[in-house]
Amino acid sequence: MQQDLAAIDQEAERLVKSIGIPPCPAILTSLVREMRSDDPDFTRIAKLISSDVGLAAAMLKTVNSPFYGLSTKATTVQQALVLLGLRTVTHLVTGLLLRQAFPVANCKFMERFWDMSANVAAIAAQLTRQVKSVNRDEAYTFGLFRDCGMPLLMLKFADYARALATMGAHSGRSVSEVEEEYCGIDHAQIGHYLAKSWHLSEQVCLAILWHHDPSALAGDRPELPAASLRLIALGMAAEHVLRTYRDEPVAAEWQQSGTLALGHLDLSEADFADFSEAAQQVLAHN
Repeated sequence: MQQDLAAIDQEAERLVKSIGIPPCPAILTSLVREMRSDDPDFTRIAKLISSDVGLAAAMLKTVNSPFYGLSTKATTVQQALVLLGLRTVTHLVTGLLLRQAFPVANCKFMERFWDMSANVAAIAAQLTRQVKSVNRDEAYTFGLFRDCGMPLLMLKFADYARALATMGAHSGRSVSEVEEEYCGIDHAQIGHYLAKSWHLSEQVCLAILWHHDPSALAGDRPELPAASLRLIALGMAAEHVLRTYRDEPVAAEWQQSGTLALGHLDLSEADFADFSEAAQQVLAHN
């Protein structure tokens, strides 16, 4: 397993470097360092985030959104830190920085990618109200980063989006199989490397790496921690809710492993159906 991961990371690192995207923003590196210290300096952290005006504005807009449901609105980064805590703010900033890391691309693929990622992340976080064994912020971060290798591959390979649309649609193969043939690597491997570089937790990194592998939820990878399996299952469930709301075809992975996913989340079919209905009502009003 360790040798496999080393080989995957080496190839992913080569590709990421060739694209020219920095592995981790300096702000995030400093945030993680403060978060792991025995006595984090909130004032210094607030100044660090506030030094990037765009990041600070985006963070406050998100903090004050219905997603967090704060009774008192934050008007400064310092207030957001006090109201939400350092760990939650770090997860939030990580997600915002992820989008900033990519050049602006005015194309349908990228628009759909960011829209899908944001909605899957929000639904996954909402589902943690019923799945108490998963931290909400970690679920949200996983939802954002789960497919982050896709825009990287699109930036590297000019016909990437077309390859997925044509090859995947007519062959019945998985996205990963198409990517392996066309790019020599799949987006889960790229995403795993990026997540490690950005100091995400090991369980999130492993969940990103194996989230398209059907053997994971089937129990064929005993080296995967239960926390990673729950994140994989949560992402699958969230995507299924979104696809159902948009009247899109059921993903082949859900058809194959949906029951296993609910098992990892300790959810019955009835409980999940109730959640899905409620989540779709929220989506309809957003």
